[in-house]
Amino acid sequence: MPVFLWEGKNRNGEIQKGEMEAANEDKIRAHLNRIRLTPTKIKKKPKDLFENVSFLQPKVKQADIILFCRQFSTMIDAGLPIVQCLDILHVQEENKTFKRMLKDIKNSVEGGNTLAEALKKYPDHFDDLFVNMVAAGEAGGILDVILKRLSSHLEKTARLKAKVKGAMVYPAITIGVAILVITVIMVFVIPVFQEMFADFGKELPAFTVMVVNASNFTKNNILYMIVGLVIFIFAFRRFYRTEKGRIMLDRLFLKLPVFGDLLRKVAVAKFTRTMGTLLGSGVAILEGLDIVAKTSGNKVVEKAIYDVRTGIAEGKTMSDPLSESGVFPSMVCQMIAVGESTGALDAMLEKIADFYDEQVDQAVENLTSMIEPFMLVFLGVTIGGLVVAMYLPIFKMAGAISG
Repeated sequence: MPVFLWEGKNRNGEIQKGEMEAANEDKIRAHLNRIRLTPTKIKKKPKDLFENVSFLQPKVKQADIILFCRQFSTMIDAGLPIVQCLDILHVQEENKTFKRMLKDIKNSVEGGNTLAEALKKYPDHFDDLFVNMVAAGEAGGILDVILKRLSSHLEKTARLKAKVKGAMVYPAITIGVAILVITVIMVFVIPVFQEMFADFGKELPAFTVMVVNASNFTKNNILYMIVGLVIFIFAFRRFYRTEKGRIMLDRLFLKLPVFGDLLRKVAVAKFTRTMGTLLGSGVAILEGLDIVAKTSGNKVVEKAIYDVRTGIAEGKTMSDPLSESGVFPSMVCQMIAVGESTGALDAMLEKIADFYDEQVDQAVENLTSMIEPFMLVFLGVTIGGLVVAMYLPIFKMAGAISG
């Protein structure tokens, strides 16, 4: 059906605008009259020429999903039917991509599917965790509570991801700028000094000769170095996509100094937060572990969680296989054991997640405070060394003249 843009006046003379699907303009006028608006303008919405070109369409962000959950939860709590909620959310959504998704989800629910089944059609935006929690909420009649819990979980997960990105991006940018500055000096600045030194007719200091040779090598092989770097990045990414490569590199990442400890704390926070949310929403423990393993983001952690799942299926507690994995700290395993024995495992997992969120904050601050002076020293020594190497012959010549 076509989409119409409409404007109408309410009883106070205020202009209201909106859009609506309908067979014709008469349907729009009848709708506006029902909601006590006097139609002033109705026209067909122009079609988007790039609607089917996916890369030109706006992306659905995590913030869009979080807002969707919060608004959906509020409307369900107010007693509105699911289809009406989806219709309202679809009409008011400004992101065109998400708007089309909501329309399709609404039509799917109207066609007899559950909300969970409709959401499953978009796994890139609604993962197994989201779908299973919604299914549990529908089955238990607590969909509003589940959606509120989901929005809270997504917000905390997004904050955690932002912290880790911040910790990784800062050193990457600093090192990138340092490499760029050093390359410019080696390729463009040092050759100028080299031409000047050629006129001296004097033997250059060993340090200057070493830097000049490095400059010549860089200048003559810069294209090969760039191509080699591109090939290395491509090969690394291909290797990381393989099962063997992913396990090997993920294990290496967890053993890295400083960064490894941060990644381990992030893995613990993510596991406990997600598992606690699933259990608190009524998802079965074995099903919850399966979902958490798939969304762990690290093959070593994923294997440890699957081992826990196997252990529980054989009649063990959760804490024993976690201890044997060597991935999770002993304090976490002991707290989970207490949660299991008291029957409050979901609440205990949430407490562990809150604690490790703070630990991640502290680890990121420590990492940043440690990297800053290291980067300053690295830049100072490297660039300062290049400058000294270029001025040594000038100092030597000045000393010979004064002598």
